Amino acid sequence: MRGFETLESNVRSYPLSFPSIFSRARGSVMLTDDGRKVIDFLSGAGALNYGHNNHQIKAAITEYLASDAVVHGLDLATPAKLEFMETFNSVILRERGLQYRFQFTGPTGADAVEAALKLSRKITGRQNIISFTNAFHGVSLGAGAVTGNRFYRTACGVTLSGATFMPYDGYLGPAVDTADYLRNALLDDGSGIDAPAAILVETVQGEGGINVARKEWLQSIQAIAKSVGALFIIDDIQMGCGRTGEFFSFEFAELSPDIVVMSKSLSGYGLPLSMLLIKEECDAWRPGEHTGTFRGNNLALVSATAAINIYWRCRTFAEGVKHVGELMRSRLDAIASEHGRNFTVRGRGMALGFDCQMADIAEATARKAFEKGLIIERCGSIDQVLKFLPALTIDLETLNQGLDIFKLSLAEALKGLGQNRPVTELSSSRVP
Repeated sequence: MRGFETLESNVRSYPLSFPSIFSRARGSVMLTDDGRKVIDFLSGAGALNYGHNNHQIKAAITEYLASDAVVHGLDLATPAKLEFMETFNSVILRERGLQYRFQFTGPTGADAVEAALKLSRKITGRQNIISFTNAFHGVSLGAGAVTGNRFYRTACGVTLSGATFMPYDGYLGPAVDTADYLRNALLDDGSGIDAPAAILVETVQGEGGINVARKEWLQSIQAIAKSVGALFIIDDIQMGCGRTGEFFSFEFAELSPDIVVMSKSLSGYGLPLSMLLIKEECDAWRPGEHTGTFRGNNLALVSATAAINIYWRCRTFAEGVKHVGELMRSRLDAIASEHGRNFTVRGRGMALGFDCQMADIAEATARKAFEKGLIIERCGSIDQVLKFLPALTIDLETLNQGLDIFKLSLAEALKGLGQNRPVTELSSSRVP
């Protein structure tokens, strides 16, 4: 790793937690350059829902490359783009009773968030965005302004404005309905909160600690947005594309967002691809108002189409994700119970969080897990939650091997730290 330490910027993050050179990967297993096998429960921070080097998707990429078809074409019309939109529209949207236009943004999720914020402000003529405690939407200035974590906000180096933070579902405890609080604040002319252009929400907060919003709460937030003339935006960057057991994370709540933000596993292969789904009446853009050189890379569109065709033309895959998620939840609950501590498990589908309560326990567990052959990320306001994001295609043998490693690593971490060691709020060193 010496060459990376010498040449690469201090901003690098994951190599500090996982100090190895990774040379190959297939499915849910990565190989280091010294031949060590590592089970991957990070999945590219949710960008590899179908695993590393998925061979079925790779076949579509290889065929496209061999044909000398257009790979980069700005936002020019191509057969690859048309096929993706038609496939997504028929297989994903129509089957769910949804109708949207497609906007291909720059390749990062943060740029898609920036576009959603700009569009909502353009439509309403308002500036304020309602976001929520522990939200994460990106680290560019606009996306950072609607991100709750102080670590990322401080790094922006300027005063972040244009957003008002409200308590997420459960933030004030189970007895308080924070949707009612939001409604009262927005309808009260004396609250000091400007009328919002949009309400932006994650149905499950990934980076924020795998915090799960209830169906009723989400429905209330959507209704509030409509009542105050604000756009309702769902950030489905990490929790979309099947992560929660349905293609969209908001399906279970029967929502109809004005804008849906998508990225990460959209391409199906880890290739950069981001987009907005925009209701037709909200498509107020003039040509070129939000532009960029790498909008809708055709190779990523080809792999995205292949992923939809392979996994989403019937409900079998989604049902499998829910089933495996239940198995994961059962095992993690059992591990939490074994230690007689205040550990909790939460999540939906195959996005689960193991809340260690203490940052030092989570850090020590993740470190020991990597030494034993498992990549697992930390999240939450002080990195106190271990985030489980295995590939949706992981086989049960590999999944259970990874959970076995986690179980052993947690036990060793607790033994090494001592049962009564106080909370240590470690400085964050992660990247979403």
